[in-house]
Amino acid sequence: MRSGEVTILQVNDTHGYLEPHPELLWEGDHPRFETLGGYARMAGLLRRIRDEQPGRVLTLDNGDTFHGTFPVVHSKGEALAPLLNALGFDAMTAHWDFAYGPDHLRRLVGRLDYPLLAINCYDKDSGALSFPPSRIVERGGLRIGVIGIAATIVDKTMPPHFSTGIRLTLGNEELPGHIDRLRRGEQADLIVVLSHLGFPQDVKLAEEVDGIDILLSGHTHNRLHEPVTVNGATIIQSGCHGSFIGRLDVRVTDGRVASVSHHLLPVDEGISPDPEMRHLVDGVMAPHAAMLREVIGHTELALHRNGMFETPMDNVLLAAIAEAAGTGIAFANGWRYGAPIPPGPITVNDLWNIIPTNPPVSVVELTGAELLEMMEENLERTFAADPYRQMGGFVKRCLGVNIYAKIENPAGHRIERFFAEGALLEPFRLYTAAYVTAQAVPGRYGRNRRNLPIHAVDALRQYLAGRSSIAPAMTGAVNAV
Repeated sequence: MRSGEVTILQVNDTHGYLEPHPELLWEGDHPRFETLGGYARMAGLLRRIRDEQPGRVLTLDNGDTFHGTFPVVHSKGEALAPLLNALGFDAMTAHWDFAYGPDHLRRLVGRLDYPLLAINCYDKDSGALSFPPSRIVERGGLRIGVIGIAATIVDKTMPPHFSTGIRLTLGNEELPGHIDRLRRGEQADLIVVLSHLGFPQDVKLAEEVDGIDILLSGHTHNRLHEPVTVNGATIIQSGCHGSFIGRLDVRVTDGRVASVSHHLLPVDEGISPDPEMRHLVDGVMAPHAAMLREVIGHTELALHRNGMFETPMDNVLLAAIAEAAGTGIAFANGWRYGAPIPPGPITVNDLWNIIPTNPPVSVVELTGAELLEMMEENLERTFAADPYRQMGGFVKRCLGVNIYAKIENPAGHRIERFFAEGALLEPFRLYTAAYVTAQAVPGRYGRNRRNLPIHAVDALRQYLAGRSSIAPAMTGAVNAV
C-alpha cells in the first residue's frame, strides 16, 4: 500500500454566485455582513494553494452549481462551463443542476473537463446508471477513489421536470460495493465520498457504511469550522455561495489515514482575484449588468434567509405574492440559497437572487384539514428523527397563519394550535392561498389551482414600487413551543 499526502479542496452549493456578495456571519449575539465569494477570488485562492502544493491538490464540487443567479439561470447553466473548467475541478455531483432536465444536464457536463459522479441516479427504463459512479485520481503519490452521491430528493420533492426519465436512491445500499470495488479492484489508497444528501443524512451514512475516509457533504449549507469524525470518516461542509472553501490536508501511511488537518477558508478581500477568471466573469455579467444594477427599493432592515422558521427575506416575498393575488394567506418553500441584502438599496439583482426561477404567482383553495396535513408533512420532512426522511430545506414559509408546534413530537402530531387569518383553523372551511412553485403547495393538496399573469420578480417589483422603504416584521408564522 502507498503512502503520501494530498490536499483536498471542497466547494459546495455555490448556486451560481459569480461575483463577491454580502454574506451573513453570526458574531456573539448579533449578525454582521461581510463581502465574500466570487469566482475570481475563488480562482485566486485555488491557484495559490496549487502553487504551494504542486501535484498534491484534489478539488471537488458538491453541486448546486448550475443554478441560482440570473446570468446562470438565463443561460440554463451554459455560461458557467468555461468558468468551471478554468477553476480546474476533478469531479462534481448534483442537485439543482437538474433544474433544466436530466438531458440538458448531460449536455452541460459534456462541456466540462471533469465528470459528474452519482452512484444513485438511474435511467427509469434501462436501470443503467445515468452518470459514472466514481473515478480514480492520482495525487501526492496516492490513488484516490472519488465516489459521487447526488441529492436523493430530485425526484421526490423537486418539480417533475427535474427528474424526467430518471430515479434516485439514497445511495446507502450501493456505496459499500463501490468502496470495495475501488479498494480491491482499483487499489485505491483513499476513499472520498462527494455527497449532496445533506449533513444529517451524511452523518447517518457514515455511521452505517464502513470504509469511508473522507466525506465531503453538501446541500444543507453548514459552515463546519471543525470536521466531524464518524466511524473513521472525516466529514466537512463549507457553507454556500462560494463564500468559503474547505481545505483538508490528509497524510496517508501504508494505505491508511494517518492524520487530517482542516481549515475553513473565507473567500475574502485578502485574496488576489485571478485576472483570467475576472475577465470570464465580466464577460458573463456584461450583457445583464445595467439591468441588474437598477435600484427598485430600499430596506431599513437586513433581508436574509438564515432562519429555520421565518426570515425577513421570505416575509417580503410572501407579502409581495399575497398582495399580487389579493389573498391573506401565502406560502413559499423554505429555500436555503439567496445571499442576504444589507440595509439600504434593493436592486433587480437582489430580486433574482431571492427567487431565481421567477415562477408565476399561483392561487389555490385548501381546506383547513389540508392546511394542517400539509404543515405536519413539512415539519416531518424538516425535523424527522430519521435523517433519511428529511427531505426539505427550512420550514415552509407562511403568511397569514400562526402555528405552534412541539418539534420533538412524532410525525403527524407536532402541531398543537393552528390559526389562520387570526382565528382557529376550521377543518372544513375553504381558504384561498397564494403560493410560488409546487414545493410550497404540493399538487396533492387543494383545488382550483391557477397561475396568475404575474411572476414572482414582477410581484416583488410592484410591492417595492408602492413603498418608499420596507422594514419587514416577524409574524410568528411557525413557533416551536
